[in-house]
Amino acid sequence: TMASPDDLKFQEFEEATDLLLADPGASTLSMSGSSSTFPAGATGDIKLDMSDDEGQEESSELLRGEKQTSGFWTFEYYQSFFNVDTMQVLDRVKGSVMPLPGRHFIKHTLQSSPDLYGPFWICVTLVFSLAISGNLSTFLNSLGSPHYHYRPQFHRVTIAAVVIFLYAWLVPLGVWGFLTWRQREERQQSGYSFLETVCVYGYSLFIYIPTSVLWILPFEWLRWLLILVAMVISGSVLVLTFWPVVRDDTKVTAFATVATIVVLHALLSIGCKMYFFQTATHTPVPTLAPNHTAAVLTNKTH
Repeated sequence: TMASPDDLKFQEFEEATDLLLADPGASTLSMSGSSSTFPAGATGDIKLDMSDDEGQEESSELLRGEKQTSGFWTFEYYQSFFNVDTMQVLDRVKGSVMPLPGRHFIKHTLQSSPDLYGPFWICVTLVFSLAISGNLSTFLNSLGSPHYHYRPQFHRVTIAAVVIFLYAWLVPLGVWGFLTWRQREERQQSGYSFLETVCVYGYSLFIYIPTSVLWILPFEWLRWLLILVAMVISGSVLVLTFWPVVRDDTKVTAFATVATIVVLHALLSIGCKMYFFQTATHTPVPTLAPNHTAAVLTNKTH
């Protein structure tokens, strides 16, 4: 005989009550609501799938683990700032050599995700580029002098490293500290972080790597022209980046801040050119005429 729909309804059994009385701490599962009916002839098993709840708990645990950040004294904290790929670094280098007025370097190029990988290797490459190109320039300028003996000037590597790394870290630190202080005084919105400031300064120095290589050419007018082009390109990156932050300040403070940034950048460029690529000055050796030499010898014999 076929079971009626009423027979398929869940029924309460006395055994369940006995089990609860024997073990009050047991877990129970309550099903309430409208009764469910099945069509005639339908067969199947009723399964309870608890995998979704477990998956949600595991996902929440993973999310909580991702949000945990390491302290600044740990290696993992700084490792995140070197986690960039080649295409990201090339795109940021491209943005530093082609600054556009409508394209903000931090928001569009860095996308508010600064890195230290690019600035570090740009500074290292610039140090060796200045030292090696400066030595080659000195050698080529003094090549025709009979009294010149070439000696590698390894101390230039140390000087270049001190100058470049101090500029790439101390100047951004001063700019970031001053802007942070001014924003608190004027109650403005927060500006850039220290790492974002360092990242902008680091990538702005990339243009000086090919410029220092071209400084080997022994043409003084070309060297000054290259300095002017490099200062305009790299200075534009800095001005277009920091002007939106200081323009809400007083006019005197805003223009003074931007002028200080440009002047310090120009001093770095001109100082590197004057020290590492000095113009060769040959002092002519005085020669005595034959008549004058004979007169000197005659006076000595008398």
